[in-house]
Amino acid sequence: MKKTLIVAAVAASFATAASAQSSVTLYGLVDAGFTFVNNVQAPRSADNYKTNSWSMQSGNVQMSRWGLRGAEDLGGGMKAIFTLENGFNVANGNGVDSRMFSRQAYVGLSTQAGTVTLGRQTDAVADYLGPLSATGSWGGTYFAHPDDLDNLDGNAFRVNNSVKFVSANYAGLSFAGAYAFSNGAGSFADNRAYSLGAGYANGPFKVGAAYTQANGFNANNNGAITENVVAANAFSPVQDTARLRTFGAGGSFSAGAMTFGLLWTQTREDNNSIESYSSIVNNYEVNGRYALTPALSLGAAYTFTNAKTNFAGDTGRARFHQFGLQTDYALSKRTDIYAEGVVQIASSQDKEVYPFAGINGAPGGPSSSSRQVLVTTGIRHRF
Repeated sequence: MKKTLIVAAVAASFATAASAQSSVTLYGLVDAGFTFVNNVQAPRSADNYKTNSWSMQSGNVQMSRWGLRGAEDLGGGMKAIFTLENGFNVANGNGVDSRMFSRQAYVGLSTQAGTVTLGRQTDAVADYLGPLSATGSWGGTYFAHPDDLDNLDGNAFRVNNSVKFVSANYAGLSFAGAYAFSNGAGSFADNRAYSLGAGYANGPFKVGAAYTQANGFNANNNGAITENVVAANAFSPVQDTARLRTFGAGGSFSAGAMTFGLLWTQTREDNNSIESYSSIVNNYEVNGRYALTPALSLGAAYTFTNAKTNFAGDTGRARFHQFGLQTDYALSKRTDIYAEGVVQIASSQDKEVYPFAGINGAPGGPSSSSRQVLVTTGIRHRF
């Protein structure tokens, strides 16, 4: 009897050790709610007709997703890691696109010096500047800058075929770099991308800077970036041979229950074969969030966007003012309810080129005028 108990105890100890060396975690987030948008364009004969949109939407603040995250201890401070993550629409159960893992799919090694991963991943702008913005932290989808060209929340596009290094944290300092292959035979430079970023955190202060460049944006189906960026405001890239460059810097400061942030990004598009189109888009954002109680918080953000374009020799200029407010109440550590509103006002020197406002991700699309208002409320659950 004693021998049996000893054998059982030894077997249990080995099983415990084995499970501690390797783990796989199922995780996810489900976000759904109701959204109202005014001034939505609707076709009526030859002219755009103004109407309103009322709808149930998935991912009003964060895209609904599920994923698997795993790690295996290889000894000597080294681990094998992987992440597989897919986005979906909780309103109808559909995936966001045809990919099995649309958001992330990578495998790599983690050491005391840093982590190297290979696969479909976020870029340095989303990693280092996103957390300093409203859209990449608490505000979510509708708080993105016009057309989301700077990709601060990482949802406009992810980078395929990428090799990425993220350093360890050295007294608050971290840095990262990535290169994504075009995977095109005889066209090494077509649809490739690379990015660099760094951040520093010391107590209540955080700062970050990053740069991402995509050559031949969406030039082939197997390249670094294959998403189509939706053109709501007439200065999105044309997806053929364009070069897209985004860089920026920002910082945040926390004092008690208040967090305050400042951010600047610039996105440039050129090398476009269609009509020699090019653009420079600057975004200037200020945001803040205040926790009234441990469960209730209020957030606000303002972004000024200045866009300059050159289209077949004709220059244009557009400006956008975007205001956003959000309140969020935590029912538990994993479940919260929210309400938010976003207002965007557009103006330009050429009404024919820039006639519309367009809140990022707004159901129904851009406005039929220079103004648009969106209001949404919903529930979010994490598991």
